[in-house]
Amino acid sequence: MKEKIMEGKKNGMLVLCLTVLLYAVAIVGMILCGGDGEELAYPVPFFICLAYCVLGWIVTPGLKVLKPEEALVLTLFGKYIGTLKGEGFYFVNPFCGSVNPAAQTKLNQSGDVSTHNALSIAANGANAKVEGVSMPNNRISLKIMTLNNNRQKINDCLGNPVEIGIAVMWRVVDTAKAVFAVDNYKEYLSLQCDSALRNIVRIYPYDVAPNVDTTGDGVADEGSLRGSSEVVASRIRDEIQSKVDGAGLEIIEARITYLAYAPEIAAVMLQRQQASAIVDARKMIVDGAVGMVEMALERLKENDTVNLDEERKAAMVSNLLVVLCGNHDAQPIVNTGSLY
Repeated sequence: MKEKIMEGKKNGMLVLCLTVLLYAVAIVGMILCGGDGEELAYPVPFFICLAYCVLGWIVTPGLKVLKPEEALVLTLFGKYIGTLKGEGFYFVNPFCGSVNPAAQTKLNQSGDVSTHNALSIAANGANAKVEGVSMPNNRISLKIMTLNNNRQKINDCLGNPVEIGIAVMWRVVDTAKAVFAVDNYKEYLSLQCDSALRNIVRIYPYDVAPNVDTTGDGVADEGSLRGSSEVVASRIRDEIQSKVDGAGLEIIEARITYLAYAPEIAAVMLQRQQASAIVDARKMIVDGAVGMVEMALERLKENDTVNLDEERKAAMVSNLLVVLCGNHDAQPIVNTGSLY
């Protein structure tokens, strides 16, 4: 179903003024045609004016007011006739009905205000404020919305359980598809976000791991959830967009808002990271110490400061490595005797 924009309907103010004017004319006509006696002076005009006073309000349901970035999907006796878009005061067929199956759906996102909770607060609190409470209506917001998806526990490609949450920026671009193609476009979007998140997270490890192909080209790479968050978020966005195209929704951006190991393995993984960091630090210290020892031996040899045999060189290397690689400051022992 293709969206049809209704043009030339911004005449609500004219219809409203005309309706009020006709009501005034009808009331005056009833007074003038009523006469002073028991019989009506002009019965036919009197009943016409009376009929209008009774039935003239029928046109008022056709008056529609829209704010900026709002739309209204209209049906007439079950048939889709068009969509009103853009701010303005409109007049349409008074027998038209507006449709929005997601009007009562409240997600954890911007733009959704729980009317029931707000009213209960106002009823229980004497000084409670009710500003910002919006009653449910069938208007469809065309603004950019932010869906803050709940954290999920998902196993990465290595089987480690991780907790991850995402925020999705989206908006409605085709009101007809959003209303008629799916039962509830907000719930549909939320479910597709959950599904896409699971599909993408299962491809990546939490940290860089060897022999893992995250791109699908058959070559191992260094992709990870922690180190390639931009790439992961982009793939999640594309995955969601491919699922919601038929619902008339546009996914503008997706961002990872929370990422951590699941509590049951978080402590173990922290120890693993600490051990890896200690090993890397030790490796760097040893490489630096070996270089310093080599430099010291070469300087002694070049300057002919002291002549050392192989046994004394080995002892000197051992002592220097102990001093340079030790966790604590060395406690030297001064030998006041002969070197040999």
